[in-house]
Amino acid sequence: MDAQIAVDLGREALTTAVIVGAPILLVGIVVALVVGLLQALTQIQDQTLSFVPKIVAMVAAVALCLPWLIQRMVEYSEVLITNIPFTITGG
Repeated sequence: MDAQIAVDLGREALTTAVIVGAPILLVGIVVALVVGLLQALTQIQDQTLSFVPKIVAMVAAVALCLPWLIQRMVEYSEVLITNIPFTITGG
């Protein structure tokens, strides 16, 4: 296996991981920002108040995005498995 092939495989793996993880992380960031703003405005500094809404929102985001996430992961896996002979022989 050539070094360039290994770099390409790593790049594709990281790109897929970022694309798959981004929707859930973005929902968590937005909810954390809103809850943090509400806590600052009301001066309520309870840790569970910031933790529970983030978890609920992220679980809801996973439930909504799950078909798309699975499709992206299956597409990546299909390409990876189909290219095994090319990767091993390097040609």
